[in-house]
Amino acid sequence: MTTTAAKTNVNGAPGYAAQLPCLPEAVQRARAFVSGVLDAWGMKETLAGEVIVSELLTNVVDHTSTDLTTVVIQRDGTCQARIEVADASHVPPHVVDASGGAECGRGLQLVALLSSRWGYEDRPWGKVTWAELSLCAESGR
Repeated sequence: MTTTAAKTNVNGAPGYAAQLPCLPEAVQRARAFVSGVLDAWGMKETLAGEVIVSELLTNVVDHTSTDLTTVVIQRDGTCQARIEVADASHVPPHVVDASGGAECGRGLQLVALLSSRWGYEDRPWGKVTWAELSLCAESGR
């Protein structure tokens, strides 16, 4: 089951949240959610947003014991979107040096490549890992 709610940021900019089970099949729903929001906002970076949320949510599914996550996408003005994925773990995400033949380990490298910046924030109940997309022409990509 997916629960989606519209919300307004502190600065009045729009945002949406979806609660998803931490299961592999939820990753596809998270991609569709983020892509739909970016498309509704008229943003061209839907593929980058899909890859980012896929990698962040896959990390939650593979590396935490979280049952239910919240995926948030917020817009900051006209040129920035922030994608967040919450989990119950306090272990910080970290980029690993995956060897050429490794089948996994490149997710956060992709997030770093596709986003203008990324990071995480500790919360009393776990953490939120986030990535920001620069949506204006001067993003350099």
